[in-house]
Amino acid sequence: MTADSLLFFILAAMTVGSALVVILASNPIFCSLALAMAMISVAGIFASLNAWFVAGVQLIVYAGAVMVLFVMVLMLFDLKDEVRAFSRGLVSGFFKIASVAVIGGVIAAAVWMSTETIFSTAPAAPTVNATVATKQLADLLFKKYLFSFEAMGALLLIIAIGAVALSRIEGGTHADK
Repeated sequence: MTADSLLFFILAAMTVGSALVVILASNPIFCSLALAMAMISVAGIFASLNAWFVAGVQLIVYAGAVMVLFVMVLMLFDLKDEVRAFSRGLVSGFFKIASVAVIGGVIAAAVWMSTETIFSTAPAAPTVNATVATKQLADLLFKKYLFSFEAMGALLLIIAIGAVALSRIEGGTHADK
């Protein structure tokens, strides 16, 4: 087994483990942290494939901005009653067990089908000039679509300020009593 294969298996185990914590943890903050860890692990997988731009975007957009939005949404809701609503009932229990069985089957099938490809010695793919592709993407992003890029950053900042303000108003879930 090569170092690349070992790194992939470690990152894949971290991703699957973090995803399981997202599903199984009862604390929403722990779920958000585990989701961020899963996204960071996926970025590590991209980096191990020499897809540096995709790994960077994965870290910045998903592990950064999306997770901040998730935490802000968690600030807005009082989730104590939600836990009781989703943790009882025979039908709900059946769907939980069926979901775990289906996901487990899909993971087992993916592992079974990919072992042949991972351990075979395939010829290396031809190298692509990634510098040129990244430069072209940067030119588009920072020249042609600069206003959209900056507007999205301002929008995310306004959403963050609004979420904190809404959670602190009279009658809000985290208002000072």
